[in-house]
Amino acid sequence: MAGTNVNWHGKPYYSLDSYLKNHYGHKCYKIALNAGMTCPNRDGTLDTRGCIFCSAGGSGDFAAIGETIDLQLERGKAYFGDKNIGEHYIAYFQAYTNTYAPVEYLQKIYSEALSHRDVCGISIATRPDCLGEEVLDLLQNLQAQFPHKFIWIELGLQTIHAQTAEYIRRGYPLSCFEEAVKGLAIRNIPYIVHVILGLPGETPKMIYDTIKYLNTCKPFGIKLQLLHILEGTDLAFEFKSGTIKTYEKEEYLDILIKSLEYLSPDIVVHRLTGDGPKDILLAPRFSLNKRDVLNSLHRQMKLANTYQGRLFHATGSIDTL
Repeated sequence: MAGTNVNWHGKPYYSLDSYLKNHYGHKCYKIALNAGMTCPNRDGTLDTRGCIFCSAGGSGDFAAIGETIDLQLERGKAYFGDKNIGEHYIAYFQAYTNTYAPVEYLQKIYSEALSHRDVCGISIATRPDCLGEEVLDLLQNLQAQFPHKFIWIELGLQTIHAQTAEYIRRGYPLSCFEEAVKGLAIRNIPYIVHVILGLPGETPKMIYDTIKYLNTCKPFGIKLQLLHILEGTDLAFEFKSGTIKTYEKEEYLDILIKSLEYLSPDIVVHRLTGDGPKDILLAPRFSLNKRDVLNSLHRQMKLANTYQGRLFHATGSIDTL
C-alpha cells in the first residue's frame, strides 16, 4: 500500500503492536491495575458525578483488584492462561485518576510495578490538572532509577472544543492540557492522548480539528475511542430518552479512516475502538466484535489505498474538508 511504513508490519497505520514489536521483538500485553484512587471530578473537588460518559469503575472496568500491585500483576498474568503472550507486560494504571494521591504513595506503587521482573514499563492514566511539579519530578526521578523501562502518561483530553468539554464535564480548560504537555516535554516523558469520536454535538470537522491540533503537540501516542454508552452514566439517561445517538458501524469507520489520514504518521495509535464491558454497554453494540471492526477497517483502507498520514503535512495542517 502506497505511503505505508515497513515498520508498521503490514498495517495501514502505526499501531502500538508494531511499535512494541520493533522495540521488543514481540507483542507486549497490558495488565490493567486499580491503585485505589479517586478523581477530582468525583470526590467533590470539581464535581461528584464524574465525566458524563464515565462508569462507576472510573474507566477501569477491566482493572484487576488486589491488595498489592504485585498481586494484581500476577492475577493479571493468570488471565492469559497458556496463551503465548511474549515475555513482557505493560503495567497499566487505569482506574480513575492515577496521579491523584500523595507523592509518597505514587512512588511506592510505581516503583513496585517497575521493579517487577516481567514488566517492561508502566502507563499511567490521569488528568492534566493532576500533574503538579512534585508528580512530574517523581516521574523524572523514576526514569533515572529505571533506565531500561519506560514510563508513559495517558491524558484524557477527549476534545479540544470548549463547548463539548463543558457538556461532558471534563473540568479543565485546554490551557491546562497545554501546561501539562509542556511539563512532560521538558522532562522527556512520553504521553498518550485520549480522544473520543462521536461525542454529542460534534461534527466530523470538529473531530478532525482535534486531530490537527494534536499533530502540532506531537504526542508519542493517541487513543481514538469510539463513544460508548454505559449503563448507569448520565450519558445513558440521555441515550434512553432519545436525545443523543451513537455511530453506526459504517459511519464510524468513515470518520475513523479520515481521522487516521489526517494524523501524523509519527504518532503511535494505541487504540482504535475501545472495549465497553458487555454487561453494561448499551450502544453501539457492534463494538463488542472488535475483530470484525478492525478487519473491516483494514479492508476499507486497503480498498481505498489509504493510510495514516495521507492528508498530513509537515506543518501539522490538514487539507480543506
